[in-house]
Amino acid sequence: MLERLGLALMHRIDPEAAHGLALSALRAGLGPRTGPITTARLRCTVAGLALPNPVGLAAGFDKNATALAPLARASFGFVEVGAATPRPQPGNPRPRLFRLTEDRAAINRFGFNNDGMAAIAARLAARPKGGVVGLNLGANKDSPDRAADYAEVLRACGAHVDFATVNVSSPNTEALRDLQGKAALTALLAGVMAARAELPAPVPVFLKIAPDLTDSEIDDIAEVALGSGIAGIVATNTTRVRDGLHGRHRGEAGGLSGAPLLARSTAVLARLSQLTAGQLPLIGVGGVGSAEDAYAKIRAGASAVQLYTALVYGGLSLVGEIAHGLDALLARDGFSSVAEAVGSGRDDWL
Repeated sequence: MLERLGLALMHRIDPEAAHGLALSALRAGLGPRTGPITTARLRCTVAGLALPNPVGLAAGFDKNATALAPLARASFGFVEVGAATPRPQPGNPRPRLFRLTEDRAAINRFGFNNDGMAAIAARLAARPKGGVVGLNLGANKDSPDRAADYAEVLRACGAHVDFATVNVSSPNTEALRDLQGKAALTALLAGVMAARAELPAPVPVFLKIAPDLTDSEIDDIAEVALGSGIAGIVATNTTRVRDGLHGRHRGEAGGLSGAPLLARSTAVLARLSQLTAGQLPLIGVGGVGSAEDAYAKIRAGASAVQLYTALVYGGLSLVGEIAHGLDALLARDGFSSVAEAVGSGRDDWL
């Protein structure tokens, strides 16, 4: 009841201000304290990471790693912070975050606003023990060599995280998505993997891709990923597509996230699952707002899922609901583990 009241009040103020208040409330101890939810069915291993459950927090909620302790007490199986860039940057002008309440969606054009890798690395180094925490890697808008930025951030922060994600799919930094091209992506990942080899204990590296790719572009990404040595793919980031929206802010520039992204992102996920044939674990992101959504991603080929926008409408208690509901769905269909269910419904999306 208190959470619903808090959400109703925050929806009366500017979305970015509400986001800041949510982080402040967490740091003040007002968040859940259940700890990661787990059962024998929910426990899973993804790219060598032992997860209590496969429901993770997507990057963007805690950009600057300022709420690591309270997030560790929430129900998530893993948490991803960032994106971090080498130098601090303010991002794009405000307003840059818009709710589409009727669509249970949001549009953002933040532009990698963050405190920079030095500040974020210091917070990650001081994080509580336990829990699986990853960092989303980004590039500065005015960088002369954006590909090199990703490797630089990994060198600075990699010793303090459990995994890292190369984010070349944000629609809010001009020409960033050009790095998803075959030649550019091959070179970028080679640099990141070289930086990974320099870490005291190399961490799994994931690649986060856009949902607005052609089949041939997805084919190229799968080929590059399989040959690069990365640990897996995160599918997908936000979309530029605006089909079927009703919210008054539907025409705003930026990346669309939330419920309308579910089908598009899951179709990309299923195609990647087919192309990689189990050789790379996939993390499904985009439109997850219920246990059924999470289960659909897993059956399409995801070994784990992430969410963020749904929390705007359901609060952090939604995470526990999804984890418990997913456990029940696995039991209903006779699966003894998440791993058994991965890809079991992939053909429905192809």
